[in-house]
Amino acid sequence: MIRYIILGFLTLLATFSHAQQINGYIYDLVSSQPLYNVEIKNLRTNEIANSNRDGAFKIGGQVNDYLAVNILGYDADTIFYYDDAVRRIYLNKDENILHIDEVLVKRLTDNVLADELEKAKNAGKIVEVPRNKGGVKISPSRLFGRDAKNARKNVEILFEEYQARKIDRRFTKHLVRSLLPLSDADIALFRERFRPSVEFIENTTDEDLKVYIIESYTTFKN
Repeated sequence: MIRYIILGFLTLLATFSHAQQINGYIYDLVSSQPLYNVEIKNLRTNEIANSNRDGAFKIGGQVNDYLAVNILGYDADTIFYYDDAVRRIYLNKDENILHIDEVLVKRLTDNVLADELEKAKNAGKIVEVPRNKGGVKISPSRLFGRDAKNARKNVEILFEEYQARKIDRRFTKHLVRSLLPLSDADIALFRERFRPSVEFIENTTDEDLKVYIIESYTTFKN
């Protein structure tokens, strides 16, 4: 009996220890090469860790913590740890607008995504406001130029990812697991099938989101 109690205690301790640790990898955004000796700081606890030569890092933390990521030569960034999964963080060292596709855009951290979206919007504008002159004018170079067209295409890709992350920050695996008796595979299926709209996420309360998940489960299990 004592043996089972000890084993149960050790299992609980191991689970607790795992939940209190954040694991991840840090890469260069363009080359996908691992970045060594990147400083990672948990802004809640002030604990600091550094990535190894494989780009891997471990740091104490939990869901809803913020991690500040910094290394010379790259844009500093802050990561919101919103789900208990291994994080793959891609840092950007080029301030120019990225010509990106759907695969590359998913590597952007939230802060870099917001910056690139703003850059793409500005580069894709077709209306100019002349300084010290009244009125506005249409810029043919911005309307028909290759860079402007690429920028406007990037806006669509970046904005779609930006909206998707709004949903993912709240409609998390962690939240679904806390409410429903589902395996990881079923949670993934549930989140895909009952993924809410951006409008719903932006306007619903935490309690209403929980009600939505529980009510959707009734349909899911039938």
